[in-house]
Amino acid sequence: MSTAKGKKAESVACVYLEKNGYTIIERNRRLGRGELDIIALKGEILTFVEVKGHKNRESSLDAMHTDKQRRMISAAQTWLGQHADYANTQCRFDLIVVTPATIKILSPRVEHLTDIIRL
Repeated sequence: MSTAKGKKAESVACVYLEKNGYTIIERNRRLGRGELDIIALKGEILTFVEVKGHKNRESSLDAMHTDKQRRMISAAQTWLGQHADYANTQCRFDLIVVTPATIKILSPRVEHLTDIIRL
């Protein structure tokens, strides 16, 4: 996925999250080998959100391979180590799949999968 397409998918995901009661804490945070696309808070839950904007759902899901999950976990642990105010906050990992509309005038399809990684 190109950087421009990725940024657009992340922007769509942020709008979706905000409409659903999340507060965006940070975006595109690179930490070591990993990157956190979106860090958001809803109620008492801090959510690390990976955004995939592939042409179809299946390729987005395939991109969430074991190595990608490990890098997300490592980046989240590093981020939490730098933000002591969230040390006791419940955390989870979500995936938002943004699939382009097949007709230009329609909005992209957004699918929010919660709690995708179990520690």
